[in-house]
Amino acid sequence: MSARVAVVTGAARGIGAATTLALITDGWSVLAVDCVTDDSTLPYPMATEADLDDVVARGRVLTGDSERIHRYRADVRDTDGLEAAVDAARQRWGRIDAGIACAGVIAGGVPLWEMPEAQEKAVLDINLGGVISLARAVIPTLLRQPEPRSGRFLAVASAAATKGLPMLAAYCAAKAGVAGLIRALAVELGGTGITANAVSPGSTDTPILAESARLYDLSGPTAFAAQQPIGRLLDPREIAAALVFLASPAASGVTGAVLPVDGGLAL
Repeated sequence: MSARVAVVTGAARGIGAATTLALITDGWSVLAVDCVTDDSTLPYPMATEADLDDVVARGRVLTGDSERIHRYRADVRDTDGLEAAVDAARQRWGRIDAGIACAGVIAGGVPLWEMPEAQEKAVLDINLGGVISLARAVIPTLLRQPEPRSGRFLAVASAAATKGLPMLAAYCAAKAGVAGLIRALAVELGGTGITANAVSPGSTDTPILAESARLYDLSGPTAFAAQQPIGRLLDPREIAAALVFLASPAASGVTGAVLPVDGGLAL
């Protein structure tokens, strides 16, 4: 049995991959969850089986232990699939200490009223619905831990939760929903020993930002660097570091927080 066990969605690339590897480095065991299949409603490729395998391989190199990280294929829109993932992690390691919702997609590039409904639904169902699905799947298991509990439910919001980004209205709405969800869960979980928090990244060097640049007809993701006071893009590992902190015992007094890790973008 590991001291701490996490289930991480969107683990095959971007912030999810960085978070998975950061947790492994911090001594956690991790079930790395991703759908690893393209979505016909979205105009850019999703992570692949090879991406998820690479994260698992890198985690095993970091630890020298093949048992501390395993992969699981599930779509965050499928609550039953996520419940099966949580159960698989619990059976493998004997406990669950954190659920971390990193899965996300982006679409838009046109005003909301011109956005295809299928794309709008994918953005809302994955970015917000996927967080809700993980909460429904993992929180009952966290609550079954013996007292005193110290479970964590974490999610990735965005600076888009508080900024109106043109031609990304559905994405903004979903991320604002994540922030509201986290605040409500923190109150609902009050007194249980389980906390709920989120990080709110700015422009981070991920496939989502590359797709955002394409939607805005920019030369590439580095074009977003100038809008952040720090003058550069964020590295996914910087977001992961904040999530690992929020998952740690050091953050036991933090709940209902949406922590900006945005290079000042929201200022």
